[in-house]
Amino acid sequence: MGAALAGFTLGLSLILAIGAQNAFVLRQGLRRAHVLPVVLTCALSDAVLIAAGVAGFGALSEAAPGLPVLMRWGGAAFLIVYGALAFRSAWRGAETLTAAGPGTQSRAQAVLTCLALTWLNPHVYLDTVVLVGSVAATQESRLAFGGGAVTASFVFFFALGYGARALAPAFARPGTWRALDALVGGLMWLIAAGLILGG
Repeated sequence: MGAALAGFTLGLSLILAIGAQNAFVLRQGLRRAHVLPVVLTCALSDAVLIAAGVAGFGALSEAAPGLPVLMRWGGAAFLIVYGALAFRSAWRGAETLTAAGPGTQSRAQAVLTCLALTWLNPHVYLDTVVLVGSVAATQESRLAFGGGAVTASFVFFFALGYGARALAPAFARPGTWRALDALVGGLMWLIAAGLILGG
């Protein structure tokens, strides 16, 4: 249970970071356009990447006993830097997000756009494969940790896509984005501290 919760927390903190993929999902939700295919594409893509990271790093950790220690410190360093970037974004302020945009896409166009924003983003490999995989290697149950991270992806994308209409007034204000960035930074630093102290 502890590993699953740790995976859920890490997965959620990473996915909360504002980026092109989340902005696209939120816009689709604001327009109520092809929400189910879009959120499923995002969540299933994350599941594949997380599974690859957890499985790959698990095999490597068995072959190299010292790897989990290296991964623990590497993951902590990555989280510290990522958290600092989130705090910097909170300090500077982020742009607002509105429903304004080009005409409605077809279902196929929306899914292809979502796939491109997911799989062509180099950060997704650092987050889901490298970071989640490296932290999973330090857990007692890698399977539970990976399951928690996958669950976080499904919960987040479905909440974002279908909750967009309710969030629209709040996210029209830059202050909401700044608060979200600050929350992301705090969660990342908290997890980094747990990795360091847990070593």
